[in-house]
Amino acid sequence: MIKSVVFDVGETLTSDVRFWGRWARWLDVPPHTMSALVGAVTALGMDNAEALRLIRPGLDLEAERAASEAAGVGEMLDESDLYSDVRPALSALRAAGVWVGVAGNQTRRAGELLRGLALPVDDLVVSEEWRVAKPNPAFFERVIEWAQGEPDEILYVGDHPANDHAPARAAGLRTALVRRGPWGYLWANNAEVNRAEWTVDSLSDLVRLIEG
Repeated sequence: MIKSVVFDVGETLTSDVRFWGRWARWLDVPPHTMSALVGAVTALGMDNAEALRLIRPGLDLEAERAASEAAGVGEMLDESDLYSDVRPALSALRAAGVWVGVAGNQTRRAGELLRGLALPVDDLVVSEEWRVAKPNPAFFERVIEWAQGEPDEILYVGDHPANDHAPARAAGLRTALVRRGPWGYLWANNAEVNRAEWTVDSLSDLVRLIEG
């Protein structure tokens, strides 16, 4: 029985098009170059920040984020960044009596923007607020403390096998991979990498699985 469903953010609830487009503009490269580099580091199993360091070797991610915020071109999220199935799926889960949370690797600023969208969830946190990020096991220990139910009654949903599913399973949570974004599409059909219990094409599919 699933008592809680906890969602990742990027390429699970929101599209990363704006995110990577902003970095492309900030680093002054064409969007297709940025996309190709993100794809390359994904295929190599590297952290996505390495795509930025391929453009600017030695880049200090936190310093660049701060500089872009100071320049007035920092993080932005609005309704257009949400995948179309997000609000219906979250609402359906809550209507079915499931506790719904959002917990991903985001900055405090992203957390503020997400809360401004008034998503139909019971709670929302980001890694910078918890001071621990995926795939650190401590992140999923916090999820277990925070969400309702025992570990095997909590489902973590994300697109990234290494960041989301492997550490969540190690913590005793149940897992679902959504086929979105470069990580979801690349690894969904690779049984050696994708160890999630469920693989779905949409959050609507996930709702039907849980209700069933």
